[in-house]
Amino acid sequence: MAIFNNGNLTDKSDKTDANTAIVTAGAKIKGEIELTCNLYIDGELEGFIKSSKEVNVGKNGHVKGDITTKRLVVQGLVEGSIHADRVEIKAAGHVNGEITSLELVIEAKGIFQGNSIVKETGK
Repeated sequence: MAIFNNGNLTDKSDKTDANTAIVTAGAKIKGEIELTCNLYIDGELEGFIKSSKEVNVGKNGHVKGDITTKRLVVQGLVEGSIHADRVEIKAAGHVNGEITSLELVIEAKGIFQGNSIVKETGK
């Protein structure tokens, strides 16, 4: 199954919501996704993602499109526009596009190609 909701998974950043939707490796999805839970992507997704929680792009994950979320963690590849409070590009992560965020963290060996716009708090 490509997408499912598992109430048994826990998220360290938000103890009140343990639900996570998952796009597994080998899955290819096109379209728009709007969530009130976390999203973990290890497959391919082309389109728009809007989540009021966290989006995590795994090492095998590839997103081509726009992402709007509270927190984005990139370990795979993201191509497109990102709007988030916090964006973390991990060592194996690659972002190609525009990032608009309050915080941008790029680990050693993480790759960011594009433009970054820093939002002011409260705007």
